[in-house]
Parts: sequence; structure tokens; C-alpha cells
Amino acid sequence: MTPFLLYIARAGLYLSLFYAFYLLAMRRTTFFRLNRGLLLSLSYLCLLLPLIKVRTVSAFVGGATELTMVKVGTEPEATQAPFPWNEVLLAVFAIGAAVTLSIYLVSALKMLQIIRKGKSAKREDCSLIVLEEDVPSFSWGRKVVISRKDLQENPAIFTHELMHVQRRHSLDLLLFLPLQIIFWWNPLVWIINEELRLVHEYEADEGVIKKGIDATQYQLLLVRKAVGEHRFSLASGFQHTKLKNRIEMMLKHSSSTWMRWSYLVLIPVLAAFMFACNPSKNTAEPAPADGSEPQAQGTFEPQAQGNFEAQASEAPEQDALPFNTIEIKPSFNGGDDSEFAKWFYSQIKYPEQAIKDKVQGRVLVQFTIGTDGAVRDVKLQKGVRDDLDAEVLRVVESSPKWKPGTQDGKAVPVTYSFPVVFKLQ
Repeated sequence: MTPFLLYIARAGLYLSLFYAFYLLAMRRTTFFRLNRGLLLSLSYLCLLLPLIKVRTVSAFVGGATELTMVKVGTEPEATQAPFPWNEVLLAVFAIGAAVTLSIYLVSALKMLQIIRKGKSAKREDCSLIVLEEDVPSFSWGRKVVISRKDLQENPAIFTHELMHVQRRHSLDLLLFLPLQIIFWWNPLVWIINEELRLVHEYEADEGVIKKGIDATQYQLLLVRKAVGEHRFSLASGFQHTKLKNRIEMMLKHSSSTWMRWSYLVLIPVLAAFMFACNPSKNTAEPAPADGSEPQAQGTFEPQAQGNFEAQASEAPEQDALPFNTIEIKPSFNGGDDSEFAKWFYSQIKYPEQAIKDKVQGRVLVQFTIGTDGAVRDVKLQKGVRDDLDAEVLRVVESSPKWKPGTQDGKAVPVTYSFPVVFKLQ
């Protein structure tokens, strides 16, 4: 998976966690302005969190370093290319984002066409667009669109739309649009968009009631107007679909102030999730002094380098000790066993016949580092093919002397297991 696809997948996970918290702790409260701000800000925070690298550190215990020899040249023989899943997924993502943006552009054009049909007049904090035909009222930016019939017979509708204008709800919808384009594939982003719209309606309804309009008559008006009406996706409308929720919220007592502090619970939850979504970093991973990747001779380079616990077996000599049990481990060229891995990279060659035959596999060799530091008793524990096995044995047997390991202040022979993975790509 490409880094971009991995990024949006992680951001989607954060979005899921946030929405679960919203349902549990925030949705039923009457802190409409706070909920509105959190729905927007935390949704955008979900885009930033995957970019923050939080890594836990784990100590390395072991002695052997596994090497992977990878062919980087192009084979003359034709090989079947793997299916380009990443390219396909990126194409699907781009198409979905383009379709989502197109839907909103079409909606905006239709809305502008309706606005141009009406007569505009300045009224209070908005531009009032009055239409002669009977159309559902809506607001966008500083404009309120309403039919002449509703303006004359139901002034509460205009008051409701004015609340949307004064609280800049259309700006929220515009700010949320990039999230819908990026996360079009995630159903949660569409659900959160509806939750944001519902909070807008709660806030507008609250403003209408505070203007002195009778709550019972206003609720009856909602019932009459909500059935079968159509709204634009970018506009705030009087006829919002979740009528039952709006009426329940109007009848609900104000939430206790102390409940605002419960929102802080999200902080440790997000922190724990950030640690869980980031891989641990091994402190003993070897790296060259100049910062470059160690190169093997010929047309090969290491694909991956990782530390593994030494695979100790019974010592070939009676007094030899396994690498992991020694007090002071043997050192190579003034460094730890990773220095031996770097030296090994500089010497190993992928046999040409093995390349032609496309032979891959893992060779495991064991040897003893004597009290004088010399490498002896080199044995093959697991082989792949004669030419690969012989190449590993050749390089190990030509190893320069190590600094011997010590136990109780005395030099002792130490057994060491060394795996090498041959892999073509």
C-alpha cells in the first residue's frame, strides 16, 4: 500500500474513534456551539494525527543479524508482473473524489439558478431573496431564500433561516467539504456531516425560541413543513429531516456545565490510539557511519536489515558458550555483531547460476569465535543449494579475527548463529 493510501486509512481510523466518542459523550448534550466546533476541528485533527510519528522503543536482545541479498538488476527473462493494486486503488480514490466534488458543484449551480430568479432586498443581517413560486426555504452565506407565501404566513421560517445566517452555518458546511472529498469512501464522514447539520438546526431552533416565538406552534410548523420537502446539499434549510431529534432537543433541559469536562477524556484515548498505530523502533538496528545503506559487491544490495535473537544450539566444543549467554560478547572491528554484518555485505556475492535459476532461500550457518578471536568450526545448519551454501561458508571462513568474548574475566570460545536470506526481486 502506498504511503498516501496508508495515510488516509489511518486518518479514517481516527475519524471512527472520534465519532464513537461523539456518540457516547457529546451527541445528547445541549452545548450546540461547542459540539459544532468540535465536530469540525476534531475531524480536521484526524487528518493531522497520522502525520505525527510516535514510536515506542524496544531493547534489542540477541546476537545474529539476518541479511537479505536482493537482485536489483533487470532480468532478461520475461516475468509476470504483479497486479498493480496500488495504482488501481489510487485511481478509484481519485475518481470517487472527483465525483463527490462534481455532485456539490452541480448542487451549487442549481442553488444559484434559484437565487437569481428571486428579488433581492436588504433585511436585518441578510439579503432576502423572495420567490413567487412555492419552494422550500433555505439559506446560504448571507442570503435567505423564501417564498412570498411563507414570508407572509409563517414568519418563524424567516427567523429560523436568519439564525443560520447569523451563526454562519454555511461556512461550516463549506469547511467540511474537503473532508467529504477526501473521505468519500468512508460512510462515517457522511454521517458526521449529517450530525453537523443537525447541530445547526438545534442552534437555529434555540435562536427562534429565544426570539419569543411560541414553541408549540413552531413545532407544529416543523411537522407541516418537513414532509416531502427537498433541500440543497450545500444549503441550510428549514425542513431538516431529523424532526424528532429537533423537537426532543427543544424540550430537553440544558446540560450541566460540568459535562463539558467529560470531553477531555478524548485526549488520553487519542494518545493511546496514536501509540497503537505507530510501530515500535528497535534501538539496535545497525546503520553505516556515513548514513548510507551498506552495499554488496556486484549488482545486489540488502533489502532489509533487522536484528534477531541468536539461534543458539549446542556448542561444538565442550567449553564453548552460546552468544546470548556470554557476559561480554565478542566484538568485530571495534563494534558489535552488526559490524560483522556490514563486513559480510561487502564480501558476499549472489551466485550467477542461482540468479539464472531464480533460486532463493535462507541459509543458516554456525561458527565458533575462539579465545584468540579466530573464526573456526564453521558449520552449515540449514542450506538452500550448494552454490548459495558455499558462498556463505566462503565469506564466513574468510572473516578477520574478532575480539573474543569473556566470561568471569577470562576469554572463552563462543558459538554464533548467522542467517542469510537470498531473495530476488
